[in-house]
Amino acid sequence: MKAACPAIAMLALIASSAHAGIIDWQAELARCRALRENAEPLLRAGEGISAVARSGATARRCAWIEHRAARKKKTGADVR
Repeated sequence: MKAACPAIAMLALIASSAHAGIIDWQAELARCRALRENAEPLLRAGEGISAVARSGATARRCAWIEHRAARKKKTGADVR
């Protein structure tokens, strides 16, 4: 039992770093542009972001991607 605990902790660390991968900037920016184009008319009509985006996490990820792309001066990134 004592030997299994460190092994489980190590497995959790390895699994959590599996999500950190190379970002396809152009695909991510295109996805965020599509989300923004679909959401903008609804937001102007008074709908909340939770009703517009599939989830708040999607909207936050797009904001993060757009911010990072602008800082890294990636092609297609909107500088606001």
